[in-house]
Amino acid sequence: MKREETVDYHIKSAWHAISRMYNQQAAEEGFTTAIGFVLININSTEGTPATKIAPKLGLETRSLTRMLKTMEEKGLIYKKPDLVDKRSVRIFLSEEGKRKKAISINTIREFNEQVREVVSEDDLDRFFTVFEKIQLVIDQIQTDKGVDIHKPIFEL
Repeated sequence: MKREETVDYHIKSAWHAISRMYNQQAAEEGFTTAIGFVLININSTEGTPATKIAPKLGLETRSLTRMLKTMEEKGLIYKKPDLVDKRSVRIFLSEEGKRKKAISINTIREFNEQVREVVSEDDLDRFFTVFEKIQLVIDQIQTDKGVDIHKPIFEL
């Protein structure tokens, strides 16, 4: 079987192309795709508990900690003690963080709109169905091997 005939080849090459495109656009604004994804996952008005961000993104806590430190140094976020759980910290977006979040959301929205201009709804429905099935296969393989499918296995 040629690599071009494998499922993972197409997923990986498409994701790398998307990632390069997002990183190029983020770099023009002075941040990274990873930071953009973190910004998107922080509630713009109420903030977000720091402990809730890593699981949403499939990140290890220590990776997120480093990224949050960088984001704080860049003035994108600030931290406050959680009013409900005093042991916890909430992450809030600064005005600049809100601006970069809006850029990130707009970049994703524009890409998806462009895809939808050339890919029919029927094709997209089939695409999403196929990806759901691929995810089920992955989950089953990992479950069979005793892998915690909810634990992140990579770091950014």
